[in-house]
Amino acid sequence: MKVLISFNLSKKLILLVMIVSIIALSVTGFLSFNYADQILKERAGDQLLGESTVRGDTIRLLFESRIEQNNILANDPMIQSLVLKMNDIPEGNLDGSKDLNRRDFLIQVQAFQELIGFSIGFEDVKIIGNGGHVYFSLGSNANENFLGDQLFERGLQQSFIEFEPTESGKKMIVVSPVYADDSKKGDEPIGVIISKMRTASIDSVLLSRSGLGETGEVYIVNEHLLMLSESRFFENAVFKQKVDTLGVQKCFDDGQETLGFYPDYRGIPIYGSSYCAKDLGIVLLAEIDKAEVEKPINVLQNRILLTGIVITIGMGITTFAISKSISKPLIKLKNAANKISDGNFDVRTDIKTGDEIGELSHAFDSMAQKLQESLIEIRKKEEVIKQLKGDMLLKFSQHEQNDCVGVIDMTDSTRISSKLSNEDVSKMYEIFLNFMAKIVHKHNGEVVKNIGDALMFRFANVDSNDPVAMKNVLECCLSMIDSHDELKKELNAEKIPGLDYKISATYGEVKVAESTTSNTSDIFGPTVNRCFKINSLCPKNSIVVGINLYKILKDFPEYEFVQFCSIEIKKKYDYSIFEVKRKIKKS
Repeated sequence: MKVLISFNLSKKLILLVMIVSIIALSVTGFLSFNYADQILKERAGDQLLGESTVRGDTIRLLFESRIEQNNILANDPMIQSLVLKMNDIPEGNLDGSKDLNRRDFLIQVQAFQELIGFSIGFEDVKIIGNGGHVYFSLGSNANENFLGDQLFERGLQQSFIEFEPTESGKKMIVVSPVYADDSKKGDEPIGVIISKMRTASIDSVLLSRSGLGETGEVYIVNEHLLMLSESRFFENAVFKQKVDTLGVQKCFDDGQETLGFYPDYRGIPIYGSSYCAKDLGIVLLAEIDKAEVEKPINVLQNRILLTGIVITIGMGITTFAISKSISKPLIKLKNAANKISDGNFDVRTDIKTGDEIGELSHAFDSMAQKLQESLIEIRKKEEVIKQLKGDMLLKFSQHEQNDCVGVIDMTDSTRISSKLSNEDVSKMYEIFLNFMAKIVHKHNGEVVKNIGDALMFRFANVDSNDPVAMKNVLECCLSMIDSHDELKKELNAEKIPGLDYKISATYGEVKVAESTTSNTSDIFGPTVNRCFKINSLCPKNSIVVGINLYKILKDFPEYEFVQFCSIEIKKKYDYSIFEVKRKIKKS
């Protein structure tokens, strides 16, 4: 069983406004949210990129300055001379030579420290010969041999920085090769200097949380994928926490930097920016949790949603009030219409609003009044009919009037109709009669009736001394002739062949007959009879007028009148007939 849900105008209006409001607010909220999301992410990305770039450049500068400072010590002429001298001493005599030359090495190292200052955190330095023997050390283990040591072997090739774990965290190791004072490009180094320094300056750059919010951090990772700085989230992460994230992979695999969303070493989605220093063996990462980046976006989304709900409720209440103001007069109109349908024509709405509903109410009241008047008139005529004796249905008026009477009649309609179906015959008459009736109405004429395939029309009480009125009568008839091709197009559109017709017009006295059963009047008299008679004498697609109308129109210069000079016609009808045409203008 189907359940029909009824919606009145108020409900439909409220539903429409609510739907439009929800759609508009949804689209606006969606676009605003997307725009805000894009802007906030761009700003977060710019901030992270700035942090990674500035701090990365600072770290690089620190690394390069430490290497350059270590190279100053390696290029010291006295150091070069002492290392070269120690390399020539047999291994059995090295211990004694170390003691003898320690003071000279120490003097140069202390001079180096005074030159560069003590702020670099310089803790230890080992000067090693090309055979791996330690010639000088600020710390212990001066007798150890570095032959085969990774740092030593790599230091013979180039300068670099490495880190090593300690109980308190890490130390920076700066390694530089030592060349002879007169060495040339391609010569082998004569030794290596390995310096150990504190990392306070580097840590101060990395551990600053400025501009990183509640979850942001900056740290560095070496090429072995191990974290070289402290984590914000884990303790003792240096050399223990493995970091194999997108930013690290992009740097060490492709030498590229990255900016975007990806999981960090904790497995939590973050927004990160990397600074790739592959040549230094590190990558710096500036990261902040994705949840923190999107927190303002979520707040904005909730506010947009809340604002949308408030606006929708407000619009719903407003629409409800407006719908009531609209539906109330409409309900009044509906009730009035129901009363009229029950036969009560005295009802009036009297709605005075200054809008379309007020206009509709005025039209409705006017309609009710006219219906009431028509009903009264009908009842009066019913009384008249009841009082009539016999079959008398027409009542002739007591006065006569001068009319211009016209008849337009099809030619050869019987032959055309015989070739058409009944439906097409009806359509042909309908098109023809309605087409000509429109022309009559256009010239303010009155259609009296149609008789078969002919149409009778008139211009009532026309003043023969009024040239404008009389010319209008003739122009109406000529317009019918001029519209022959247009009528043919309408007929052909319905697959009906074109047809021809004849037009006649007369002027004179007519009698008016009013029907007791209809408001339509009919006309009778010699003028009407004469119009029908002369129509049969008219050529196809032409106009003929009687003598009375000719006398009125003959002086119009723009028309040409040709008399039918037939004694037989004169004798038969005792009436002269004239064909009317427009004069052709000479160029």
